[in-house]
Order: sequence, then structure tokens, then C-alpha cells
Amino acid sequence: MARCEEGNLSAELRIFSGSSHPELAREITDYLGCELSPSSSQRFSNDDLYVQLGVSVRGKEVVIIQSLCQPVSDNLLEMLMMVDAARSASATTVHVVIPYYSYGRSDKKDQPRISITARLVADLISTAGASHVMTMTLHSPQVHGFFNVPTDHLTSHTVFVRHFRARDLSNTVVVSPDIGHAKRATKLARALGVGVAAGDKERVADDRVVVAGIIGEVAGKDVILFDDEIATGGSIVALADELRKQGVRKISLACTHGVFSGNSIERIRNIPEVDEIVTTNTVPIPPEKRLPNMTILSVAPIFGEAIRRNVMGLSVGALFDFWPNPEECGPTW
Repeated sequence: MARCEEGNLSAELRIFSGSSHPELAREITDYLGCELSPSSSQRFSNDDLYVQLGVSVRGKEVVIIQSLCQPVSDNLLEMLMMVDAARSASATTVHVVIPYYSYGRSDKKDQPRISITARLVADLISTAGASHVMTMTLHSPQVHGFFNVPTDHLTSHTVFVRHFRARDLSNTVVVSPDIGHAKRATKLARALGVGVAAGDKERVADDRVVVAGIIGEVAGKDVILFDDEIATGGSIVALADELRKQGVRKISLACTHGVFSGNSIERIRNIPEVDEIVTTNTVPIPPEKRLPNMTILSVAPIFGEAIRRNVMGLSVGALFDFWPNPEECGPTW
């Protein structure tokens, strides 16, 4: 555990949680050995949002933790107001921790007359007064470049490696849902010492994809189907159908962001080959969406370590998403 007392860190640091994921915020402060500073958020009679930080932040390093999960617009506005409040109250630095940056999926103009919202939201965050952003497993790497303040793009890679290394992987292959995410899947496969394959996928609607085939050998294999997030479950259903045709034995679903929107949990429950679901706690997963075969890995130590290193002026290179090998990822958190 990294203690806030190191280098008198506790005297300089104020950590606040938005409304989206206070459980993760408490895990991060527990890792650091710090207290979670109080704040309040409420509605006026006309539905305007009111936000107030509960302690002085003058001359302090401020950390605001907010995941952009449902209700996304409310959580985004609350985060922006907290950032603005910290800046206008003379905080020295405002670090914004966004475990799940949902608008990262809106990263290109693939239809006429639409917004590249990933860039717009990044601009809003810096305009509100953020000095620094920490996030995890963006939908595509180019989103990192949309931020015009220093941004640490962290990875959940190490928690998945640690989880899957505890089992027999002699007949296992990691499968990426599409070619675009094959690099991330390849990194996991190399760390686990197994093969890799990819789906030939085309998205035709928000909740529906078409899979033309699988690139790579999967017949008779146990599969780790690895993606950045699972939202509607459309990709998973289509890929599972194709993997079934290819003759796989069982499927472990793995994703950093377990959004599980709509009826996705029921869709996944009805896939007989799915033996396990492994995700992280970048977004809160309510009890009704926690299946008996679901494992939720904590990323709080990764964010806690990133916060500690940033505030103390230490290198955070070993925590970045592009870091090649799990053995180079610093201490065992």
C-alpha cells in the first residue's frame, strides 16, 4: 500500500468523488491511505445542478474521480462543475481521473454532420480547468491525442494477466472481436504465452454486428474473447455464434469496461459456451447484473499508484497503455 504520509502527501492532496462511482473512489483512497474529502451535489427546483466541494483546496493538489457511466450527461456536467470549483478556489493542480471515458467511442466523423464528441468533451474538460487527466483503456488510441492537457492513458493489462496466468492455458487462444483491436489482444496473448486470432466484424447498428469469419485457428480451443468494453452485447453474441461454428470448447469473456447496457446480461447468459466473464470496476456493476460466473477485478491500485507518482513527481511510464511487457509494469500492486 502506498501511504499518503510519504513525502507529506496527505497534507498536499484533496481527493473528491463524483456521484458515478464512490466505491471505486474509496478503494483508491484506501490504497493511498488518504481520506476521501466531502462534497455535495443536489438539484435546484428548476433541475439545475448544484455542486460544492466540502473542504478548502487553496494551494492543494486536487483529484476528482468520476466515471462517465449512466447517467452520462449528468455525471459529465457534475465532473466539469467540480473541476471548475476546484480551479476557482485556487487549487494548485486539478487531476481528473476518468476510469471510463464513454465518449471515446465517438472518435471520428463516420457519418455526415455529426460531432467528434470525444474531442469536444476533452476540450470541455480542459476549459473547465483540468491540469491533468488520467483515464483507462480508451476505445481507440487516437483519443489520447484529443486532450490538450497532459493525459495518462493507463491500462488494465496487468490485472488480466495476473488473473489468467493462474490457470492452465495450454489449449487457449486470445480472440480480438475485430482487426482494429487485435494489437491489444496480441499484447495479452504474448503475456500469457498463447496464440491470437481476430474476428472479421462489421457493425451495422449500435446493438448489432455481422461477423464474416475468424482469422486464425480456434477449432477445439478454449477462447479468451478480449475487448475494451461490453455494452449491448451485440458483438459478443455474433462472435460467439461464429466461434461455435468454428468448434471452440468454451469462452471466457474479458473486458476492461463492463457497461452491460440494456438486456446485454440476458444475451450473454444465453450463450452456453460462455464459461466466465471477467471485467474490472471502472464502472459500477449493480447486483442484478452480476452473474454467478462473473469476476470483477479492481483497478483501484493502478489509479492510486498513478495519482501517487504524479503528485510526488515520479515516473508513471510503467503504467501507460503502450508499455510492452507486464514484467516491466513496476511493483506488484
